[in-house]
Parts: sequence; C-alpha cells; structure tokens
Amino acid sequence: MKGIQFDAFGAAHEVARMVDFPEPEPPDTGEVLVEVEAFPINPVDLLTIAGSYAVRPPLPAVPGSEALGRVSAVGEGVTHVAAGDRVLMMSRENWVQRKTIKASEAIRIAVDADPLQLAMLKINPPTAYLMLTRYRDLAAGDWVIQNAANSGVGSYLISLAKACGVHTVNIVRRTDVSASLEEQGADVVLVDGPDLAQRVRAVVGDGRMPLAVDAVAGDATGRLAECLSEGGVVVNYGLLSGMPCAVDAHQIVFRGITLTGFWLVKFLTTMPTEERASLYAELADRIASGELNVDVESVYAIEDIASALEHAARAKRGGKILVAPNGQPSR
Repeated sequence: MKGIQFDAFGAAHEVARMVDFPEPEPPDTGEVLVEVEAFPINPVDLLTIAGSYAVRPPLPAVPGSEALGRVSAVGEGVTHVAAGDRVLMMSRENWVQRKTIKASEAIRIAVDADPLQLAMLKINPPTAYLMLTRYRDLAAGDWVIQNAANSGVGSYLISLAKACGVHTVNIVRRTDVSASLEEQGADVVLVDGPDLAQRVRAVVGDGRMPLAVDAVAGDATGRLAECLSEGGVVVNYGLLSGMPCAVDAHQIVFRGITLTGFWLVKFLTTMPTEERASLYAELADRIASGELNVDVESVYAIEDIASALEHAARAKRGGKILVAPNGQPSR
C-alpha cells in the first residue's frame, strides 16, 4: 500500500515522499476500513510538515489532516456506516491509500456531489461557517470584512455570507484575483494597504460592520480593527505574516474592539457528536446544491506527491490542489 511519509521537518516538497506501507489490519470492534478517494493539500498540512504548526508529530510521520473515502469493511458494533458508504475521515495521518479508523471518526456523507468538493469539507467550510456565526449575531445587510479573501476559507465565507444576506469586504494582496472573487459573490474587493480603513468607510458608509476575519496577523490585524464598527470583534485564525497580531490600544480601550482566536480543533472536540454530524450534513448539502464550491486547479496521483506539494505551496494559484491516491474518484 502506498502512502506519504516525512522523516524531517522542512519544505513539504523536499521532505515528504511516497513509501510502501503494510496493508491495514481488518477492522476490529468499533472500527471501519476506508479506501481513500481524495485528499486536499491544506495549509495546515504544509505547516505540519514544516514543523510550524501547533502540534509537531514525532518523526517519521504520515501527514494528512483531511480525506474522503469509501468504507470497505466494518467491525462489530458499527451501525451508522456500512460497506460502500462514502465518509468524511475525521482522523489524521490520512495520506494513504487505505486506512482503518475508529468508527466515530467516520462521518457518513449521504449527498450526491462532486467528491473533490466533498474531500475539502472537513476544515475550511466549518471554519468559515463557525467564524461567521459564533462571534456576532449578524443581520441581513450587515457587513463583514476579511483578509486573505482568495483563500479556501475566504471563498467559503463569501458564499455563506451571501446566502444569509450579509455583505463582504474582501482584502487581498494582488489585483488579479478580484474578478474571480466578484464572480463568487464578493461585494467589495480591495487591495490591502495603510489607508485601508478610509477606503472601506468610503464604500460601507454608515453600514454596520461588527465582524472581521483575519488570516494574516501582524499589522494586518490592526488594519481590520480600524474598519470595524464600535464594539466589533476581530477573529484571527491564521498567521500568514509570521508576526503576532498587532492592534492599537486605542481600538481596544476607546472603541471596544475585541480580538479573539479561532481553532477548529477546539470547536470540534467540544461539540456533541450529534451537533458535529449536523454541522457537516448541512455543509455537505450546501456543497451538493452548488452553494459552496471552490476552484480545483489540479489533481495529482499519489506517485507525484512532490510535484503536488510544490504546486500547493505556490503563492499564485487559481484553485486548490488535491491528490487521488487510488485513481480519479467518481460520483
């Protein structure tokens, strides 16, 4: 069986390689055997392989925060999934052709949808959804501002906000992505800069902007804070700048701006099982309906993992990079 492994921390395309693993054991009680259909290369994976994520796995390690698969066999006591079911794998170390996982880590996907879109369901869609819904009560007509708007999370947030009548101001670093974001439903797309707050106010006017979503950190966090209505909240979920979040004390003390952090892992581990399943079922329905969709730039075979990782790390891409370890998946 083929899988991906890294023996040292570093640039993913340099340190990760395909290796032969033993076939997984048949599922025991409370387990399922899953044939992996596709997995996306998420920034979390690149950070983990680089040794820059919150958790550094012991080496050698198998990467893989996300995957979609088909159940091949189930162990005793498993009733919520059956052989042939498509499942979202809530396990980690998923970059393999097959894996036996706990049945509790398999969420059945009942909808008929593009498997490549479903393979990206685990992290980015719930991240966007929870940040949009858990920090401020947004009403139709409100505004939300986000940076790194052309990221996977950014694309989902645009679609989710549009569905509930919330307007988005989307901050990017280059102008060539503006047209594609507007096609997705972005109301406003602006290039970041020191005068961002003035340009945002010129667009929003007296509109209410209670929420900012920050993937960049550093001074970019402060620029988002300046754009918010009094009492607004900045939710940070990424450190693309490599710098700590910087918000002027004036924003915190005199305007009541709050800075908080979001980590999906913490949300999911505290969610009751039923609530978590309901969340993913709703998001899967939105994917099936076409409401949630992100561009896919390329799908690689597992043998081409180095090229896939190099492609995923490029600053200028037009879509997500996925790997199909057992051949192109079909609906």
